[in-house]
Amino acid sequence: MAGKERRGNFFEDFHLDQVIRHGTPRTITEGDASIYIALTGSRAITHSSATAAQKLGFTSRPIDDLLVFNIAFGKTVPDISMNAIANLGYAETRFLCPVYAGNTLHCESVVIGLKENASGKSGVVYVRSTAYREDDHPVISWVRWVMVHKRVHKGLHPETRSPPDGTSRKPTRETSAKERHVPALSAFVPTDKLLPHARLRSSEALQELGETTGSLDFWEDYAVGERINHPSGATVEEAEHMLATRLYQNNARPHFDALAMTDTRVGRRLVYGGHVISVCRALAYDGLENVLSILAINAGTHVAATVAGDTLYAYSEVIDKWKLPGRTDVAALRLRLIGLKNTTPSSVERALLEVDGVPVYHPSVVLDLDYTVLLPRGQAARARHL
Repeated sequence: MAGKERRGNFFEDFHLDQVIRHGTPRTITEGDASIYIALTGSRAITHSSATAAQKLGFTSRPIDDLLVFNIAFGKTVPDISMNAIANLGYAETRFLCPVYAGNTLHCESVVIGLKENASGKSGVVYVRSTAYREDDHPVISWVRWVMVHKRVHKGLHPETRSPPDGTSRKPTRETSAKERHVPALSAFVPTDKLLPHARLRSSEALQELGETTGSLDFWEDYAVGERINHPSGATVEEAEHMLATRLYQNNARPHFDALAMTDTRVGRRLVYGGHVISVCRALAYDGLENVLSILAINAGTHVAATVAGDTLYAYSEVIDKWKLPGRTDVAALRLRLIGLKNTTPSSVERALLEVDGVPVYHPSVVLDLDYTVLLPRGQAARARHL
């Protein structure tokens, strides 16, 4: 009977190039999309309005990019981060094709890096994960790295290792020193790897989009170095973040199990970081109303924990802007999204401070996300408006 106890994988269970096929495919529904809006307040036009989405070249309103990411991420949790101490970061996230209600997603990960911590009690696991729809066409891929407990530190005998992760159902071999490797990751996803699916076919369509969103701020209106303070805040309620965690089917103990978190430093459940991203991105709608989709997540850090009762705020900085090969109707904007808790954006001059010559985050910062979005190019709409 002990062999049926699903404890999840510990650091010793991972090895380089290991392929992990995650269980429980998930069919996404219109209900999921509506619940996501209810939990985050997202107003992204492409994902809110089927009519607007169809005018942008989609067959219907696609599922929100971050809902797809969070559901796909949830598939990986039982095998990758059930025994996580912290999810440390993201990189090279690419949104490969739209997902619609009725699509069924399944997920696979490859271990691309391992690093034991100096304490000997834990290690960092790097994985590249890909989610596929029912016809095995990839829809999203990403790299993340997570700090995971070692089994020995948790006082478990080696024979109590978790059931295996792949199709062979055989135990994984333990990590050895020669396998330790930190992968080299790109600083950002380049333009030739970005896949813009929205399409504006006329200046009239562009003008109508601006009227629909209530904004005529298009790609040309944003300047590198510009900062946008998003005015609204959102208090994260206990019931809401737990419902979100269940929506994503993310059963990681720090977010799911109040009893398990009782004796931790925080002493309570943590809000899942992907949900923090979703809420902050929803707050960032004001000032970025005409964003059509997320093209990539270049890097991301969960700087500090968020718990129920915290009020989230956000501001955005324009890092860069690019024209896209072969496209004159849309272009890319690279943004830095800073999430704050219990502090308004106008109260935080910089996310990073310097203490004794060392850069440290402002104590209110919970999220630092570098991502790339798709925006219309708006010369024709502006000329028509004037």
